[in-house]
Order: sequence, then C-alpha cells, then structure tokens
Amino acid sequence: MKIINKTRNIVLADNAAMVDTVFTRLRGLLGRNRLKEGEALVIQPSNSIHMFFMRFAIDALFVDKRNIVTGVCKNMRPWSVSPVFWKSLYVIELAAGVIDTTGTSAGDEIVLL
Repeated sequence: MKIINKTRNIVLADNAAMVDTVFTRLRGLLGRNRLKEGEALVIQPSNSIHMFFMRFAIDALFVDKRNIVTGVCKNMRPWSVSPVFWKSLYVIELAAGVIDTTGTSAGDEIVLL
C-alpha cells in the first residue's frame, strides 16, 4: 500500500502494511530493528499507541474517518506512550524523521492507495 499526504502532495510511504487483526495489532513492529525508508504500518482501529518493548524510535500520525490527521507524535522513543487522540480511527507508524522531512501536520489529508 502507498500512503500520500494529499495536502502537501508528497509520498509518506510506498511500502505500507495494514494491521487490522487482533494478532497483527498485538505484534505491530515488535521484533523489528527498524523501519526501512518508505516503509510504514497502518494500525486500525487505533487512537493511541505504546512503544513498550520496541527497539527504535518512530513517528506516528493519527488519522480520523475522513482521512484527516488529528494527531502527530514525532520521534516516539521505546517505552513511551502516545496521547489518546479520541477522533482517530487509525494510526500510521513511520520511520522517525518522516514527519519533519515531509512537513506533515494536523489537518493534512491522507490518502491510502
């Protein structure tokens, strides 16, 4: 799957996976050493994430049912917890630094292809 920030006309990831079952949601990025450039994980449903047992930092975008970014968490480090973004339907987990590099912010529209 490809993830595009439509507002800024920029690709956030060109190799994203949807995580929407109990097992895949529990596993998430556990056991991995990093997200490669262009990789992402889309977790649905989700309005908050934790970084327990993670080995690396990530960026996270929380997105509502209209595909609008409702929350941004940059450089989430292992053992941290995000705030709860009550209106969020899903979260996009990206390599740390992608949010700053792309200028993505709350209010931007996201497209999943």
